[in-house]
Amino acid sequence: MQRLLVEFYQLQVSLLQLMIANNPTLVGTAGGTFLSIVPNIQSEDITRTIILASVGAIVSFTISLLLKSLNKKRKK
Repeated sequence: MQRLLVEFYQLQVSLLQLMIANNPTLVGTAGGTFLSIVPNIQSEDITRTIILASVGAIVSFTISLLLKSLNKKRKK
């Protein structure tokens, strides 16, 4: 998982460089980086990411509602 995050960061850096200078070498580098990441992503990682993102969104939403409710009660 750590390796995947490092490769994703490298892809972001490559894309940032692409936006700064429209250079065919950078396009090839970004494309090659992306294409080297895609085969390494396993279905387990995708499933784990979806589950963790869902749990995180639900917890965040619930805490937001709780804090909003507590804030309203405090103001009264």
